[in-house]
Amino acid sequence: MNPKGKLKISVLNDNTAGRWCRAEHGLSFLIEADRTVLFDTSSSDLIEYNAQILNIDLQKIETIVLSHGHDDHSGGLQLFKGQKLICHPDSFLKRYRKSNNTSLGIKWTQDEIESRFDLQTSREPVKFSEQVFFLGEIPRLTDFENQKTAFKKADGSDDFVLDDSGLAIITNKGLVVVSGCAHSGICNMTAHAMKVTGIADVHMVIGGFHLQNDDSVTQLTIECMKAMHVEQVIPSHCTAFPALVAISKSYKFLPVKSGNVIEVA
Repeated sequence: MNPKGKLKISVLNDNTAGRWCRAEHGLSFLIEADRTVLFDTSSSDLIEYNAQILNIDLQKIETIVLSHGHDDHSGGLQLFKGQKLICHPDSFLKRYRKSNNTSLGIKWTQDEIESRFDLQTSREPVKFSEQVFFLGEIPRLTDFENQKTAFKKADGSDDFVLDDSGLAIITNKGLVVVSGCAHSGICNMTAHAMKVTGIADVHMVIGGFHLQNDDSVTQLTIECMKAMHVEQVIPSHCTAFPALVAISKSYKFLPVKSGNVIEVA
Protein backbone atom coordinates (compact mmCIF):
# COMPACT_ATOMS: atom_id res chain seq x y z
CA MET A 1 0.00 0.00 0.00
CA ASN A 2 1.44 3.37 -0.99
CA PRO A 3 1.79 6.22 1.52
CA LYS A 4 -1.06 8.70 1.50
CA GLY A 5 -0.99 11.07 -1.45
CA LYS A 6 1.08 8.83 -3.71
CA LEU A 7 -0.16 6.91 -6.74
CA LYS A 8 1.15 4.03 -8.85
CA ILE A 9 -0.51 2.98 -12.11
CA SER A 10 0.62 -0.34 -13.58
CA VAL A 11 -0.55 -0.82 -17.16
CA LEU A 12 -1.65 -4.46 -17.28
CA ASN A 13 -2.80 -3.88 -20.84
CA ASP A 14 -3.14 -1.13 -23.36
CA ASN A 15 -3.33 -1.48 -27.15
CA THR A 16 0.44 -1.37 -27.63
CA ALA A 17 2.87 -4.05 -26.42
CA GLY A 18 5.80 -3.11 -24.25
CA ARG A 19 9.25 -4.69 -24.30
CA TRP A 20 8.17 -7.64 -22.18
CA CYS A 21 4.40 -7.42 -21.91
CA ARG A 22 1.92 -8.44 -24.57
CA ALA A 23 -1.00 -6.35 -25.83
CA GLU A 24 -4.50 -6.65 -27.23
CA HIS A 25 -7.27 -4.18 -27.99
CA GLY A 26 -8.40 -3.27 -24.50
CA LEU A 27 -7.42 -1.52 -21.31
CA SER A 28 -6.57 -2.58 -17.77
CA PHE A 29 -4.80 -0.47 -15.14
CA LEU A 30 -3.88 -1.50 -11.59
CA ILE A 31 -4.35 1.58 -9.41
CA GLU A 32 -2.38 1.63 -6.14
CA ALA A 33 -3.05 4.54 -3.80
CA ASP A 34 -4.45 4.32 -0.26
CA ARG A 35 -6.79 1.75 -1.85
CA THR A 36 -5.84 -0.74 -4.55
CA VAL A 37 -8.31 -0.97 -7.43
CA LEU A 38 -8.19 -2.88 -10.70
CA PHE A 39 -9.63 -0.53 -13.31
CA ASP A 40 -10.97 -2.60 -16.21
CA THR A 41 -9.78 -6.06 -17.19
CA SER A 42 -9.09 -5.83 -20.97
CA SER A 43 -10.58 -8.20 -23.56
CA SER A 44 -9.40 -11.65 -22.49
CA ASP A 45 -7.18 -13.44 -19.99
CA LEU A 46 -4.10 -11.62 -21.34
CA ILE A 47 -3.59 -9.59 -18.17
CA GLU A 48 -2.75 -12.82 -16.32
CA TYR A 49 0.42 -13.17 -18.43
CA ASN A 50 1.36 -9.50 -18.05
CA ALA A 51 0.69 -9.56 -14.30
CA GLN A 52 3.26 -12.35 -13.92
CA ILE A 53 5.83 -10.27 -15.81
CA LEU A 54 5.07 -7.30 -13.54
CA ASN A 55 5.13 -9.45 -10.40
CA ILE A 56 1.49 -8.63 -9.61
CA ASP A 57 -0.70 -11.21 -7.87
CA LEU A 58 -4.14 -10.72 -9.41
CA GLN A 59 -5.78 -12.89 -6.75
CA LYS A 60 -4.84 -10.37 -4.05
CA ILE A 61 -6.98 -7.72 -5.76
CA GLU A 62 -10.12 -7.07 -3.72
CA THR A 63 -11.85 -4.37 -5.77
CA ILE A 64 -12.53 -4.18 -9.52
CA VAL A 65 -14.09 -1.21 -11.31
CA LEU A 66 -15.51 -1.37 -14.82
CA SER A 67 -15.43 1.90 -16.72
CA HIS A 68 -18.34 0.74 -18.92
CA GLY A 69 -19.97 -2.36 -20.31
CA HIS A 70 -17.90 -3.08 -23.41
CA ASP A 71 -16.14 -6.40 -23.96
CA ASP A 72 -12.66 -4.92 -24.41
CA HIS A 73 -12.81 -3.70 -20.81
CA SER A 74 -14.61 -6.62 -19.17
CA GLY A 75 -13.33 -9.83 -20.84
CA GLY A 76 -10.71 -10.44 -18.14
CA LEU A 77 -13.40 -10.86 -15.50
CA GLN A 78 -13.11 -14.57 -16.30
CA LEU A 79 -9.94 -14.59 -14.18
CA PHE A 80 -11.67 -13.45 -11.00
CA LYS A 81 -14.20 -14.62 -8.44
CA GLY A 82 -15.40 -13.16 -5.16
CA GLN A 83 -14.08 -9.61 -5.56
CA LYS A 84 -16.05 -6.42 -5.04
CA LEU A 85 -17.12 -5.29 -8.52
CA ILE A 86 -18.42 -1.79 -9.09
CA CYS A 87 -19.95 -0.36 -12.25
CA HIS A 88 -22.86 1.68 -13.58
CA PRO A 89 -26.19 -0.23 -13.69
CA ASP A 90 -26.44 0.17 -17.48
CA SER A 91 -23.20 -1.75 -17.98
CA PHE A 92 -25.14 -4.96 -18.62
CA LEU A 93 -27.19 -3.67 -21.55
CA LYS A 94 -27.14 -5.70 -24.74
CA ARG A 95 -25.39 -3.45 -27.26
CA TYR A 96 -24.19 -3.67 -30.84
CA ARG A 97 -22.08 -1.90 -33.43
CA LYS A 98 -24.17 -0.11 -36.04
CA SER A 99 -21.66 -0.90 -38.77
CA ASN A 100 -21.97 -4.69 -38.71
CA ASN A 101 -24.48 -5.53 -35.97
CA THR A 102 -21.88 -7.41 -33.91
CA SER A 103 -22.22 -7.50 -30.13
CA LEU A 104 -19.72 -5.59 -28.00
CA GLY A 105 -21.32 -5.87 -24.57
CA ILE A 106 -20.21 -7.77 -21.47
CA LYS A 107 -20.13 -11.50 -22.21
CA TRP A 108 -22.08 -12.43 -19.09
CA THR A 109 -25.53 -11.48 -17.83
CA GLN A 110 -25.97 -9.44 -14.70
CA ASP A 111 -27.28 -12.54 -12.90
CA GLU A 112 -24.15 -14.47 -13.86
CA ILE A 113 -21.93 -11.64 -12.64
CA GLU A 114 -23.88 -11.36 -9.38
CA SER A 115 -23.35 -15.07 -8.76
CA ARG A 116 -19.59 -14.63 -9.18
CA PHE A 117 -18.86 -11.23 -7.61
CA ASP A 118 -19.97 -8.91 -4.84
CA LEU A 119 -21.64 -6.59 -7.36
CA GLN A 120 -22.45 -2.97 -6.61
CA THR A 121 -24.01 -0.82 -9.31
CA SER A 122 -24.22 2.93 -8.88
CA ARG A 123 -25.13 5.97 -10.94
CA GLU A 124 -23.76 8.13 -8.13
CA PRO A 125 -20.08 8.56 -7.25
CA VAL A 126 -18.61 6.05 -4.81
CA LYS A 127 -15.83 7.09 -2.44
CA PHE A 128 -13.51 4.14 -1.85
CA SER A 129 -11.06 5.95 0.39
CA GLU A 130 -9.62 9.37 1.11
CA GLN A 131 -7.87 9.23 -2.27
CA VAL A 132 -9.91 7.12 -4.68
CA PHE A 133 -13.37 7.85 -6.15
CA PHE A 134 -15.54 6.05 -8.71
CA LEU A 135 -17.21 8.85 -10.64
CA GLY A 136 -20.58 7.25 -11.44
CA GLU A 137 -22.62 8.63 -14.32
CA ILE A 138 -20.91 11.58 -15.99
CA PRO A 139 -23.05 14.67 -16.72
CA ARG A 140 -22.79 15.52 -20.41
CA LEU A 141 -22.40 19.28 -20.42
CA THR A 142 -20.10 20.14 -23.33
CA ASP A 143 -21.63 20.84 -26.73
CA PHE A 144 -18.89 19.08 -28.74
CA GLU A 145 -18.39 15.72 -27.01
CA ASN A 146 -20.38 12.54 -27.63
CA GLN A 147 -22.68 14.10 -30.23
CA LYS A 148 -22.74 10.94 -32.38
CA THR A 149 -22.52 7.24 -31.60
CA ALA A 150 -21.47 4.16 -33.53
CA PHE A 151 -23.43 1.91 -31.17
CA LYS A 152 -27.02 0.83 -30.74
CA LYS A 153 -29.11 -0.98 -28.12
CA ALA A 154 -31.01 -4.21 -28.71
CA ASP A 155 -34.13 -2.25 -29.71
CA GLY A 156 -32.18 -0.38 -32.39
CA SER A 157 -32.08 2.95 -30.55
CA ASP A 158 -28.85 4.91 -30.19
CA ASP A 159 -26.51 3.81 -27.42
CA PHE A 160 -24.56 6.80 -26.12
CA VAL A 161 -22.92 4.60 -23.46
CA LEU A 162 -24.41 6.41 -20.49
CA ASP A 163 -22.62 3.92 -18.23
CA ASP A 164 -19.23 5.34 -19.19
CA SER A 165 -17.34 6.39 -16.05
CA GLY A 166 -13.85 6.71 -14.60
CA LEU A 167 -11.78 7.15 -11.47
CA ALA A 168 -10.55 10.25 -9.69
CA ILE A 169 -7.51 9.94 -7.43
CA ILE A 170 -6.30 12.69 -5.12
CA THR A 171 -2.49 12.93 -5.01
CA ASN A 172 0.09 15.27 -3.54
CA LYS A 173 0.46 16.87 -6.96
CA GLY A 174 -3.26 17.31 -7.62
CA LEU A 175 -6.08 15.28 -9.10
CA VAL A 176 -5.50 12.33 -11.43
CA VAL A 177 -8.42 11.33 -13.69
CA VAL A 178 -8.40 7.83 -15.18
CA SER A 179 -10.65 7.01 -18.15
CA GLY A 180 -11.45 3.74 -19.87
CA CYS A 181 -12.82 5.17 -23.13
CA ALA A 182 -14.42 8.53 -22.23
CA HIS A 183 -17.56 7.89 -24.27
CA SER A 184 -19.03 10.54 -21.98
CA GLY A 185 -16.33 13.00 -23.11
CA ILE A 186 -12.98 13.38 -21.39
CA CYS A 187 -13.68 17.05 -20.65
CA ASN A 188 -17.03 16.16 -19.09
CA MET A 189 -15.32 13.48 -17.03
CA THR A 190 -12.55 15.77 -15.83
CA ALA A 191 -14.98 18.51 -14.84
CA HIS A 192 -17.11 15.97 -12.97
CA ALA A 193 -14.02 14.62 -11.17
CA MET A 194 -13.18 18.12 -10.00
CA LYS A 195 -16.73 18.59 -8.70
CA VAL A 196 -16.92 15.19 -6.97
CA THR A 197 -13.58 15.54 -5.20
CA GLY A 198 -13.62 19.28 -4.62
CA ILE A 199 -10.12 19.44 -6.12
CA ALA A 200 -9.56 22.13 -8.75
CA ASP A 201 -5.92 21.35 -9.54
CA VAL A 202 -5.70 18.55 -12.11
CA HIS A 203 -2.26 16.98 -12.36
CA MET A 204 -2.98 14.27 -14.93
CA VAL A 205 -5.70 12.91 -17.20
CA ILE A 206 -4.91 9.44 -18.56
CA GLY A 207 -6.66 6.66 -20.49
CA GLY A 208 -8.84 6.22 -23.53
CA PHE A 209 -10.31 9.43 -24.98
CA HIS A 210 -12.23 7.95 -27.92
CA LEU A 211 -10.94 10.65 -30.26
CA GLN A 212 -10.26 9.59 -33.84
CA ASN A 213 -9.05 12.55 -35.91
CA ASP A 214 -7.29 15.89 -35.75
CA ASP A 215 -10.64 17.63 -36.09
CA SER A 216 -12.70 20.26 -34.30
CA VAL A 217 -13.66 17.86 -31.51
CA THR A 218 -10.03 17.02 -30.75
CA GLN A 219 -8.98 20.69 -30.94
CA LEU A 220 -11.82 21.73 -28.62
CA THR A 221 -10.79 18.95 -26.23
CA ILE A 222 -7.25 20.29 -26.14
CA GLU A 223 -8.48 23.82 -25.51
CA CYS A 224 -10.77 22.53 -22.75
CA MET A 225 -7.85 20.75 -21.06
CA LYS A 226 -5.87 23.97 -21.19
CA ALA A 227 -8.80 25.96 -19.80
CA MET A 228 -9.01 23.55 -16.86
CA HIS A 229 -5.23 23.96 -16.38
CA VAL A 230 -4.56 20.23 -16.68
CA GLU A 231 -0.81 19.66 -16.28
CA GLN A 232 -0.41 16.32 -18.06
CA VAL A 233 -2.64 14.73 -20.70
CA ILE A 234 -1.81 11.11 -21.58
CA PRO A 235 -4.22 9.60 -24.14
CA SER A 236 -4.17 5.88 -24.88
CA HIS A 237 -6.24 2.84 -25.93
CA CYS A 238 -9.07 4.08 -28.19
CA THR A 239 -7.38 7.38 -29.08
CA ALA A 240 -6.43 7.09 -32.76
CA PHE A 241 -3.05 8.18 -34.16
CA PRO A 242 -4.16 11.49 -35.75
CA ALA A 243 -5.67 12.59 -32.43
CA LEU A 244 -2.59 11.42 -30.51
CA VAL A 245 -0.38 13.55 -32.76
CA ALA A 246 -2.64 16.59 -32.34
CA ILE A 247 -2.64 16.27 -28.55
CA SER A 248 1.14 15.78 -28.48
CA LYS A 249 1.62 19.26 -29.94
CA SER A 250 0.22 20.76 -26.74
CA TYR A 251 0.98 18.03 -24.20
CA LYS A 252 4.20 16.03 -24.41
CA PHE A 253 3.69 12.42 -23.34
CA LEU A 254 5.25 9.01 -23.80
CA PRO A 255 2.98 6.49 -25.53
CA VAL A 256 1.24 4.18 -23.07
CA LYS A 257 2.28 0.53 -23.50
CA SER A 258 1.49 -2.69 -21.69
CA GLY A 259 3.92 -2.99 -18.79
CA ASN A 260 4.36 0.74 -18.24
CA VAL A 261 4.41 1.91 -14.64
CA ILE A 262 3.41 5.52 -13.97
CA GLU A 263 4.04 6.98 -10.53
CA VAL A 264 2.94 10.22 -8.92
CA ALA A 265 4.97 10.97 -5.79
